[in-house]
Amino acid sequence: MKRLYFFLALVATLCLCGSSLHAQHASFANYKRYHEANLKLPEPTRKECRVVFLGNSITDNWARMRPDFFAPNGFVGRGISGQTTYQFLLRFREDVINLHPRVLVLNGGTNDIAENTGPYDEDITFGNICSMVELARYHKIRVVLTSLLPAGSFPWRREIEDSMEKIRRLNARIKAYAEEHHLTYVDYFTPLLSDDGTALRADYSSDGVHPNVAGYEVMEALVLRALKK
Repeated sequence: MKRLYFFLALVATLCLCGSSLHAQHASFANYKRYHEANLKLPEPTRKECRVVFLGNSITDNWARMRPDFFAPNGFVGRGISGQTTYQFLLRFREDVINLHPRVLVLNGGTNDIAENTGPYDEDITFGNICSMVELARYHKIRVVLTSLLPAGSFPWRREIEDSMEKIRRLNARIKAYAEEHHLTYVDYFTPLLSDDGTALRADYSSDGVHPNVAGYEVMEALVLRALKK
């Protein structure tokens, strides 16, 4: 019996050690995702208007699905699926400041509301967005703030039933902040909203959260108009 207890204790210790080692090698911000791409990206020329799009899977999918929109315009996609504004802020130097863009297009907050990295706190999420704006402006990077897209529910977080209310509130704060600080604001929410006002339009998405090509085309027209200003 003593040998059995010893064996079980040994197994538990090894499991804890393994978990600890795994945690030490994990990267909350996923710096490695764009590390090599960032190293290969040359310094922008004087005439180049480099634009970095920072975001989550909506931005990640956008750059992947619509390369003909990004590459010819000198746009750099730096979206990582599943990430929250907490993670954006951690990798902001690596994936924005060090790339020396002229403009930042920021879209974030959806996964905060989906509680991907913990309970949602609107004030902290909004504060993260403000911090990124302040960092960008300090480094003379112009900022385009964008609204969260409609999402009636999250397929991976069905228990969250008030997503639209939270999205509307955060969008209102982002818009007011943009107006107060003379920043460009792009409203993706309104043209992508379903007729009954409860979700992302079905013809613009297959899962109610992420745009399809038609949805991205709507967003592209809006953001291009804002950048040309």
